[in-house]
Amino acid sequence: MSPVPPARHLLRAKDLADARYFEHLTVADLARAAGLSRAHFSQEFRRAFGESPHAYLLTRRLERAAALLRTTDRPVTEICLAVGLQGLGSFTTSFTRTYGCSPTAYRARYPPAAQYARVPSCVLRAYGRPQHRTFREAGPDPAPLAFRPTDSDDREDK
Repeated sequence: MSPVPPARHLLRAKDLADARYFEHLTVADLARAAGLSRAHFSQEFRRAFGESPHAYLLTRRLERAAALLRTTDRPVTEICLAVGLQGLGSFTTSFTRTYGCSPTAYRARYPPAAQYARVPSCVLRAYGRPQHRTFREAGPDPAPLAFRPTDSDDREDK
């Protein structure tokens, strides 16, 4: 049986950083996942992946923050904490260094997140109808009528 290549252990740490980027992970935690000492892990990680473990984890967090800025209306502070960063100042500095603009300016480049929440027109029509009937409220429901297409059914928002 051949020994496991060292890169396999490094992948465990990389997978941990990818899966749990939002938690308070340290280089020591990643080194423990790889089964290496902290110093040896940092050296081997940099040699295998071209960046330090800390830089890799920060990159994952900033990528997730950018995605949340594009697709949600959550406040910047909440996004900062949600991706595992502790301070808004360091988040803004790191984000600006990576993306070339502040998180607020980055968000302004994209349409509001509400435009991504597309609701089919049939659902809008169904929930837009009055909830209380004014005609024969006390009586039983009449038999359903056969479907008759109208002009509004032909115009669907897409």
